Amino acid sequence: MSKSELDGIERQFTGITERGLEDLRSRIGVRIEDTLEPWCHEATRDNIRHYAHGIGDDNPLWCDPDYAATTPYKGTIAPPSFLFACDRIISGYVGGLPGVHAMWAGADFTWHKTIRRNDALRTEAWLKDLIPHETRFSGMAIQQIYHVNFYNQHDELLCEADSWCFRTDRDIARERGTKYDAVKAAAPKVYSDAELVEIYRHYAQEEVRGSRPRYFEDVQAGDKIPTIVKGPMTVTGFIAYAQGWGGLYIRANKLNWRQIHKHPGLGIKNRFGIPDCPERVHWESEFAATVGAPEAYDYGPERFSWLTHHLTNWMGDAGFLRQARAQIRRHNPVGDVLYINGSVTGKRQINGENIIDIEQRAENQDGELSIFGTAQVRLPGK
Repeated sequence: MSKSELDGIERQFTGITERGLEDLRSRIGVRIEDTLEPWCHEATRDNIRHYAHGIGDDNPLWCDPDYAATTPYKGTIAPPSFLFACDRIISGYVGGLPGVHAMWAGADFTWHKTIRRNDALRTEAWLKDLIPHETRFSGMAIQQIYHVNFYNQHDELLCEADSWCFRTDRDIARERGTKYDAVKAAAPKVYSDAELVEIYRHYAQEEVRGSRPRYFEDVQAGDKIPTIVKGPMTVTGFIAYAQGWGGLYIRANKLNWRQIHKHPGLGIKNRFGIPDCPERVHWESEFAATVGAPEAYDYGPERFSWLTHHLTNWMGDAGFLRQARAQIRRHNPVGDVLYINGSVTGKRQINGENIIDIEQRAENQDGELSIFGTAQVRLPGK
């Protein structure tokens, strides 16, 4: 966007400045010592279940202790994506550039060990890189990449991960954003009973592999992973995820005041003149419009977790999700339905491990790409 165009924009928020970027660059590689307390310090029975239910995953390995006791784990374990609840940085709590919107856009996780019930989690994190991008949606955007290591109470490395947000200028996105023009112009989607029956058919037929091992020898390149569905999206569903994940800035009363007092850029006034958190783009469509989105929309870590849910359903109790990487391409606003598909792209043995390579792709009801990714699953041999 040219300087003359920028000068014509009525500013509501602070934009991306060189001074702000210089401050951020000075933080690259420096371990972060002062951050928000995580939602979950421990993988308790309830914390695990709340997270799993927040993504719509009822796998008994995480949700039924009696079932889990009969498995080789001898007890409840957590879904791999539970780690989003154990660290704010990996979930999108980005420092610097106050008043500039942050959109969580992807992650790359490598798991080394299973997360077991009552594990106590600790993390170490640092800013890894800043990458500028020119976008149609909001002009210049900054990709802000963080690295996080997760350890259990025995100081064993459970997982190492990168995640990234795009920092976007809210005012430019509001004025210039064209990504969702067709959605904004269309009448709201209203589902017929017949359409809902067809969507819910996928829920009724969703298969959790469970105790039946999926063996390395029985999987071939080109095999399809059964489709799972998420949606139709509702604000209630987004809040269900926030209950299990904890959100980033959801605070009440004194704690909200303390947060805004410390970080004034987080206190964006609502229509009543009350400072409220930027996270309300996920439940308040009026505010979502200020960042160029058509309606309230889902959380990025939530969508990444839907992809891992797709994989854990398929691999069964004996499988281990070794690595997953995914990139977000658009919002899922209220009313969208997401169809998650995948296929096996190859199989190999690495240091004695049986590894299956997988590609995933999720599209909405109109065939628009929402998120895509790759994964590595370790399977047992016969």
